[in-house]
Amino acid sequence: MTARQTSPYGSWASPITPDMLLKGTVHMRNQMVRWDGSDLYWSELRPYEGGRIVVCKRAADGSTGDVTPQGFNARSRVHEYGGGHYVVKNGTVYFTNFEDQRLYRQDPGGAPRPITPDPDVRHADMAVDEARGRIIAVREDHTRSGQEAVNTLVAIDVEGKRETITLAQGNDFYSSPKLSRDGERIAWQTWNHPHMPWDSSEIWVGELDRDGNLTSKRRIAGGPDESVLQPEWSPSGELYFISDRSDWWNLYRARGEGDEPVCPRAAEFAAPQWVFGQRWYAFSGEDEIVCLFSDNTGSKLGRIDLNTGKLDHVELFYSTLANVQVSGTRAAMYASSATLSERVLVIDLQTGGETVVKTANPAHIEPGYFSVPRPIEFPTEGGKTAHAFFYAPRNHDFVAPEGEKPPLMVHVHGGPTGSAGPTFPFEHQYWTSRGLAFVDVNYGGSAGYGRAYRHRLKGNWGVVDVDDCINAARYLADQGLIDPQRIEVTGGSAGGFTVLLSLTKRDFYHAGASHYGIGNLELFDGTTHKFESHYDQWCIGPYPERKDLYYDRSAVHFADGLNCPVVLFQGLEDVIVPPSQAETFIEACKEKKLPYAYVAFEGEQHGWRKDSTIKRAMELELYFMSRIFDFEAAGDIDRLQIENFTKSGGVGERI
Repeated sequence: MTARQTSPYGSWASPITPDMLLKGTVHMRNQMVRWDGSDLYWSELRPYEGGRIVVCKRAADGSTGDVTPQGFNARSRVHEYGGGHYVVKNGTVYFTNFEDQRLYRQDPGGAPRPITPDPDVRHADMAVDEARGRIIAVREDHTRSGQEAVNTLVAIDVEGKRETITLAQGNDFYSSPKLSRDGERIAWQTWNHPHMPWDSSEIWVGELDRDGNLTSKRRIAGGPDESVLQPEWSPSGELYFISDRSDWWNLYRARGEGDEPVCPRAAEFAAPQWVFGQRWYAFSGEDEIVCLFSDNTGSKLGRIDLNTGKLDHVELFYSTLANVQVSGTRAAMYASSATLSERVLVIDLQTGGETVVKTANPAHIEPGYFSVPRPIEFPTEGGKTAHAFFYAPRNHDFVAPEGEKPPLMVHVHGGPTGSAGPTFPFEHQYWTSRGLAFVDVNYGGSAGYGRAYRHRLKGNWGVVDVDDCINAARYLADQGLIDPQRIEVTGGSAGGFTVLLSLTKRDFYHAGASHYGIGNLELFDGTTHKFESHYDQWCIGPYPERKDLYYDRSAVHFADGLNCPVVLFQGLEDVIVPPSQAETFIEACKEKKLPYAYVAFEGEQHGWRKDSTIKRAMELELYFMSRIFDFEAAGDIDRLQIENFTKSGGVGERI
């Protein structure tokens, strides 16, 4: 074994480079797996094709290939975040094309052809009504200039010839249309402003006539203090759904005029619906459900006996699972772990055999460069406990000088109703293999720990998240695991909001990086898209009644409190957090001559999709930290200029 070199934390050379990790890599997060008989379909986002989403197929004979041809991008913009972008039946794929948002039909071996008109009318979450020759979908109509988009549930002719039928309208949002197996009933999820689906939603069932018109409807579950999702019809015609009424998202089934729990458990059988098309359970015959559930160690695969309610855990070498679907005796899903990249996985439910259909990242990385995350619990404000995953620096080629502690990156996930998990985020390993410690914080308000934990953030966004991230870093410092004088906070979108507020209103961090973060809540309230246009009222308070809170939690108003350098990364085509957010903060920094760097990316939206952007953002943040924390980053990396910043003291000196 080669002797390890001694080198300061942050300066270690690593084989985990953006080029290696992006070459041939696809993204499977928030994508879809679907069966069509014995044929398996899945979608993947390809950074090396400019972020294009492609529907792929593995036929029953084992052959694989692309379904979506060049020139098409199977991505919906309903809710802007999309998802639910395709459906397949008897080999025919229906998908939403990103460029024009029209719904296309692609028959086996044929070219896609549009079946919806050209105006800005978007579709997602499709289901096939084979008997009536229609596609049931969520429609989002953007044709009324200057007015809010209108969401409805519609039935579209599969040939694009007959008039579209509107099945449900009047509410602000619709999702998850599901036809009963006899085609006589349809179930769906709905909710209204100012709620998000993970706070307050309802499930309805309607009766359909022979032509597919809705003749009656009634609410089955849900209400102002309950989140319900994923209605599904069992083989025998019973309606199942997920509800968090017990504090945990658990499975229920409708019985008569009421319902009953299927398998009560202090675990989450669902997650926040940021995108359409997610699936947390599926039927495996009349007597069994195959499901995904999670606790503070990650997600798991289970099988529930519907006669007894007994849950059997299926042991796998994966800690993150998503989008489970069943066909016969096989279950398909996305799966990953801290050391195994995301993949399309098929499990034989009879033998337990596993087949990897597609791996997101083909690169081989030696285990000695991987940091395995450790779940931690730490004390926070009000005598409460919060959660995080800690990644210690690891590189079997290097050791730090005796007595040195590593710099820490505090990562704030987006949402804010989101979560961090022990998955395979190659960017985490990019940092840790270079000698940086990394903590992924599930602050109060995060998903995965029950409804009460999510509701810690209600009215407290910009308070609880800021406190919990700081307390995670303090905990690690108290444990002697990191250098308390070299701490950076980084995050995107809602995480970027927490970054900017932490840097301007708290004197704790030594550097910060905001990726498409929110700096002005009042500006966000008036410029963001429909789906999140009232989200801030739950997170902060009613506007304009509590305008004082919006002002107090907008970092742009407190830029003069910035006491360390900050770098802002922004996509110029972002409609969720527009460039004006970063630009107003930068103007404040310029006016007050505060230390900052600003990097804008042409052609990028909310979240990086192009491989060139992903690479540049990673390298620039590494260079940024090397300047602030006084280490020499290994390799030939991109550089940036930090305005109004002169390094004049020892490591970690504050501005």
